[in-house]
Amino acid sequence: MSYDLLALDLDGTLLDPDESISLRNRRAVRAALEAGVRVVLVTGRGADTPEEISRDLGIALPVICCHGALTKDFVSGKILGHIPVPLIYAKPMIERAERESLSLAVYLDQRFYRLSGGDIFMEDMRGPGWSEVATFADVLSIAPTFLRFLGDRAVETVRSHFSGFPLHFKYETWGSFEECAVTSALATKENALAELCTTYQIPAARVLAIGDSRNDVPMLQWAGLGIAMGNALPEVLEAIPTHTGSNVQDGVAEAIERYVLAPESKSA
Repeated sequence: MSYDLLALDLDGTLLDPDESISLRNRRAVRAALEAGVRVVLVTGRGADTPEEISRDLGIALPVICCHGALTKDFVSGKILGHIPVPLIYAKPMIERAERESLSLAVYLDQRFYRLSGGDIFMEDMRGPGWSEVATFADVLSIAPTFLRFLGDRAVETVRSHFSGFPLHFKYETWGSFEECAVTSALATKENALAELCTTYQIPAARVLAIGDSRNDVPMLQWAGLGIAMGNALPEVLEAIPTHTGSNVQDGVAEAIERYVLAPESKSA
């Protein structure tokens, strides 16, 4: 089976633990592009990082980011799809987080906002895509794209007080660190990828998707072939039968070489 589109998650998948892309992974992605396969990055991150990586690798397709809540054609700068968290749900969550000094990042207008003096859990929270505010009320004039609750106390508050909201709660664990991304119930990687594929008239059967986290599972199950990274959680590996190496073993390249490039070489 040959594939027309390759969908790649970033963290824990295409990216090494230090957020770099290995030489083998780079070569494999570029070889897939040269073979005529479209490539799209599908990530929980904001738009800036997937845009930068897409340009670096020569990928021209729009980026799917914010866990599927935002699809952006970075070449033209046009937003193709945006499904924010309704303010009726976002406001009480944000207000409680601010009142209880919980660690929260709010993504709005393609920027992350955090409270001044709050915890810094990762170095990129100081980056150009982040701003500090004295209160979230200063920026919350429109519905946010998504929310990130960072650390055990913030995540537990979400579980205890807001799990009944009709939203998507995407819990992720990175070693001992836990976070929860909150999006609209309609915002998923699977839905955004399916919509993009409809635009390009690519059926699900001709999509190969690779990922490692819980929120990747529906996308991997939707694709014609979904592949779980070797570093994925046991529950992800159990849900997705086809596996590849870990992100420190060039698992993306291994999958591309086997399922995308090998059929080309055999037919040549």
